[in-house]
Amino acid sequence: MMEKLPRPIPTWCPGCDNYLVLVALRQALQKIKIAPKDTVVCFDIGCAGNMNGLLDVCSVETLHGRSIPVASGIKAVREDLTVIAQAGDGGLLNEGLNHFVHACRRDDDITVLVNNSLVFSLTAGQRSSATPQGALSRADQGGAQNKPLSVIDLAAISGATFISRIEASDPSGLQAMIEKAIRHHGFSVIEIIEPCKIWAKKFTQQKYKLIKQPFRQPSELIGKQFVTGLLYEQKR
Repeated sequence: MMEKLPRPIPTWCPGCDNYLVLVALRQALQKIKIAPKDTVVCFDIGCAGNMNGLLDVCSVETLHGRSIPVASGIKAVREDLTVIAQAGDGGLLNEGLNHFVHACRRDDDITVLVNNSLVFSLTAGQRSSATPQGALSRADQGGAQNKPLSVIDLAAISGATFISRIEASDPSGLQAMIEKAIRHHGFSVIEIIEPCKIWAKKFTQQKYKLIKQPFRQPSELIGKQFVTGLLYEQKR
């Protein structure tokens, strides 16, 4: 019998929102009561990707921006498994943008957790495609010149059937949303708002409004950048 390896120590900075995300994901999986052998989480490269090894599930550490195609491939050959892909804003909106769009279009039956820290945090604060326009990043002292890409807008126009946004500072709300996303049949995406405490701390802090009812049409989501909750769901 193999000896169980000791759990690694998280490498996140003190106060990092990834601690809250980890707890929310753990509790969601425990509440749904999915056996660890029946759950696969595919991790991107990045700060949140260092969650690999901190969950009692099957896990894959993928290449940067490639967690979604790996998750889609696993689900294609093992439909019985619960498959989750984790991605940062850099990995999803930069290196892996094409994979995200096509997985939405195919309505792959996976759940995608997008840890949006607004910058490339692990590599010390370079701007990503989610960095707000005008924000001063460590490697771009003139300020971000372009408007950021929106995870929600891209999901809406590409065909995702479960679209949500939640702040990491609301761990109970995040746990409930993860549970809903996993139970959804089809492509589900949760954008987790968690500005980096180190490299995005000087960015303008945005206030978000929690909506009580999802929008009826995905087109209604376009441009709604500061609302949270379950924004849209189309059931099969």
